[in-house]
Amino acid sequence: MATYAIGDIQGCFAAFSRLLAEIEFNPERDRLWLTGDLVNRGPDSLETLRCVKSLGDAVVTVLGNHDIYLLRISEGAWIRRSRDDTLQEVLDAPDREELFAWLRHQPLCHVDGDYCLVHAGLLPEWSVDQARALAGEVETELRGDAYQAFVARLWGSEPHVWSDDLEGIDRLRVIVNAMTRIRFCTSRGEMNFVAKGGLDNAPEGCMPWFMLPDRKSAGKTLITGHWSALGLVNSPSLLALDTGYLWGGALTAVRLEDRKVFQVSGGSNQ
Repeated sequence: MATYAIGDIQGCFAAFSRLLAEIEFNPERDRLWLTGDLVNRGPDSLETLRCVKSLGDAVVTVLGNHDIYLLRISEGAWIRRSRDDTLQEVLDAPDREELFAWLRHQPLCHVDGDYCLVHAGLLPEWSVDQARALAGEVETELRGDAYQAFVARLWGSEPHVWSDDLEGIDRLRVIVNAMTRIRFCTSRGEMNFVAKGGLDNAPEGCMPWFMLPDRKSAGKTLITGHWSALGLVNSPSLLALDTGYLWGGALTAVRLEDRKVFQVSGGSNQ
């Protein structure tokens, strides 16, 4: 039995299938941990969702920002569609409601032993145990009877800093934004959602979230995606696995037992 962590698929189903063949994945024996962003921008979001759902207990996937975006537009909570949105096939699918119900029951953060799987990262003041508890607050809303109203209010970048005193939608929005969108933040955990690019593109006063001193989650290995410009990071405290297949890079898997790296390249949605 082996556990393979795989970076953002983003609807690139052909590449995902090639990677599963490369690692000789057997769902009766092996396990997959997916960093989220199963959908969007690539051409085959529908087949990706169907495949991952069909794997049942052999796969754990956390929610990424594109997955949450899909849930929002599925409920009519987001009208403006970006030019690189490739989700129409999912929205028109005969099994769309079954897929959406499955998607909103996926975790925002998954913790197992010394590993924490989360799409983007964690704020520096959160321990892994606290992050898992906070993720549970969001998951309760997504799985509840009033989830449509919840996703309708979820969009936005404020508040951009955590406080234990936050309540209601502001509290939940910070949790979601940190776990699905964070790249750079200040030493106080103030998140900057504008800056992208690599490590040298940090805004004044900000650092990459995982480089902040005294980060409370540093004792665990965080497995993340989201940040394609960062590239592959395979260190004791961080496995960053979005290696930009969509932009001409590679789709990456790491076998957790020995940290062996597997990749398929091609890019351009091939």
